[in-house]
Amino acid sequence: MSKLSVTTLKTPDGRYLRAGVWDVAEGTAPRATIVLLEGHAEFLEKYDDVAGELTARGFTVVGLDWRGQGASDRQRGVHGNRQGHVGKFYEYDLDLAILLNQLARTKSGPMIALAQSMGAHVLLRHMHEHRRSFHCAVLVAPMLDVYTGKYSPLMTRVITTLFNLSKPSTRFVFGMEERDPMTLPFEENASTSDRGRFQRTQDLLKAQPYLRIFGPTFGWLGAALSSMAQMREKDFAEAIVTPLLIVGAGRDRVVKTEATRSFAKNCPDARYVELEDAEHEILMENDSIRARFWAAFDSFVYEQLQRPVHVPKPKGFAARDV
Repeated sequence: MSKLSVTTLKTPDGRYLRAGVWDVAEGTAPRATIVLLEGHAEFLEKYDDVAGELTARGFTVVGLDWRGQGASDRQRGVHGNRQGHVGKFYEYDLDLAILLNQLARTKSGPMIALAQSMGAHVLLRHMHEHRRSFHCAVLVAPMLDVYTGKYSPLMTRVITTLFNLSKPSTRFVFGMEERDPMTLPFEENASTSDRGRFQRTQDLLKAQPYLRIFGPTFGWLGAALSSMAQMREKDFAEAIVTPLLIVGAGRDRVVKTEATRSFAKNCPDARYVELEDAEHEILMENDSIRARFWAAFDSFVYEQLQRPVHVPKPKGFAARDV
């Protein structure tokens, strides 16, 4: 398996991000570069197995820990630095742009994205503004609408708005301050049905506890709700011309799969696959589910690699409100 090589990137607003590369075997010419975008509260090492499967297919893999999680810069708040916090999702836009301009575009071959949940959400924001950045993209359980637990969506919006009246709040969303992923019982997780892969992630966190965060803040939630609302407008999906494979999880309890289905229907060039027995983290699921995912991935990506390759130029940064 390819070994993760890490580096540090600095964003225009002065944040330091940990980025990483998994290279193909020495002497092998990569078929393409995969930009692997993790979800909220995740970290690079969690994707070692996924990256290994990609490098075995001949792809160089690059990724990063988003600001506020993993080993990237965090903002200290009311509960220390265990919150995943941004005030606006434009901050994630900066992270992705730096990863592309300073790392991904230095690699060989066409550029393909593979993104999970919040990573898929940030990727969609980028593809909406920069329509030819990627040769194609695979979105896994993209964050387009979320479950809000015991609070209705309306009550969630009201509470979140109140917490963010003066500025984006660094207070944990209710229930997160005690939810340590390092000690969370398997039976209480809403991400995977695979006990072995769940335990592997916990073992990684026990070996490097600083990688973990407990959950999002009300500031993050307010920014997420605002960005998701824009993204669910029909004209948002219609503006994304990059060829997409969108994979939904039939048993998702984190994001709403019906929103994923609806979004895929409105995209000009999207193929939708739903894995009916999968929980939210499809890439961390059991072998049967993952085998079906990789079959869909291979069919889509290898088909797209037959198309002429467009090599995008590095982009600058545009002002954003969300």
